Amino acid sequence: MNTDDPRRYYPEIAHALATPGGHLSIGRGGFCLHHDHTQLSGYDEDIIKQAAIAVGLPVIDSRPIPFDIATKLVIRGPMIAVNQTPSPTPWHAFSYAPLEAVAVVYHRAGTEVFNIQEHPDHEVFAALPLGKLSQLVDFWLNHVCAQGA
Repeated sequence: MNTDDPRRYYPEIAHALATPGGHLSIGRGGFCLHHDHTQLSGYDEDIIKQAAIAVGLPVIDSRPIPFDIATKLVIRGPMIAVNQTPSPTPWHAFSYAPLEAVAVVYHRAGTEVFNIQEHPDHEVFAALPLGKLSQLVDFWLNHVCAQGA
């Protein structure tokens, strides 16, 4: 099979689709396909992204946002619960939150988010006026650490 053929990822994508919280995350260091209790990583981000979006797998691509914002989200924000029960709120850097709760802030920060339904229970930005992106991310991180979403 050709290395540019997205079908080579179909078996792993199928596992991710069948896994609660399974998703594809893409950043400056490549991609990570989260499924079961494992991860597949690599560097042909656009090939796997196209295949994942086409079959309805949740995708978060943080390459479009500034590096400092992506770093804050990854280091200070909660991890995504993949094939496990989310941690009770409040969430922090060492806890697990639902995919939808994490995706909403990534989307608001400017990442590309595909195949993830926004959930009103996880939208904490409704009353917040738009401001500097860094302040927005700090607000969300402080909110989930203090109260949960």
